[in-house]
Amino acid sequence: MDVIEAARAVVDEHHPDALTAFLGGSVVTGRRTAMSDLDIVVLLRGAPAPYRASLRSDDWPVEMFVHTEATWYAYVEREVRKRRSPLLWMCADGELLFDTDGVGARIAADARKLTAAGPPMLSADEIDDRRYAITDLLDDLAGSSDQSERLFIATELVRRTGELALAIGGSWGGGGKWLARRLETTSPGLSLRLHRGLREVLDGRVEPLVAAVDEVIGQAGGRLWDGYKRGGTS
Repeated sequence: MDVIEAARAVVDEHHPDALTAFLGGSVVTGRRTAMSDLDIVVLLRGAPAPYRASLRSDDWPVEMFVHTEATWYAYVEREVRKRRSPLLWMCADGELLFDTDGVGARIAADARKLTAAGPPMLSADEIDDRRYAITDLLDDLAGSSDQSERLFIATELVRRTGELALAIGGSWGGGGKWLARRLETTSPGLSLRLHRGLREVLDGRVEPLVAAVDEVIGQAGGRLWDGYKRGGTS
């Protein structure tokens, strides 16, 4: 059974009255691996949506994201504000499995418009928050001689630097493998430099990673410590 047939079988088993469904994620791209799961978005008329569930169907691991049309838009709106919306991308780039009354085509069209428009811009305060957090980590890295500490400091630096590069490049955010994939187009070569820098940290040299991080943070105004202030207690 191919991936499309497998995904349709899952929807038919769990929600035979579904209005429409999409198959998204790595499994419909050239990056599919032996561990890829079936990411399926299902739209219903009402209850039990919305919910999310992980399960197995035959030999396939499956993640189902079940919504009504109204909850799909509500969830996407909330995710877009965070500049990262897996639900949106599964319907923009995914395979439309079936469409009973046109809702699937409507969702797909709106998803493509939203992804093409890009995420909301970061505010000046949000950029400063990220600059401050990265500056703090750079100081921690410079002051630490403990290899265990350095591992986690450097790993956090790599993640936050990648996220900042995506943000200042106007790209949608992503986590895990999607962070790496989005960096490939937004900041070509950065992932490799961060990877090499992390390896160097583990070998006792922090300079290559620091240089890569400073290059990215420099595009946002450079390191920030003196004068940074936020209301509240944390």
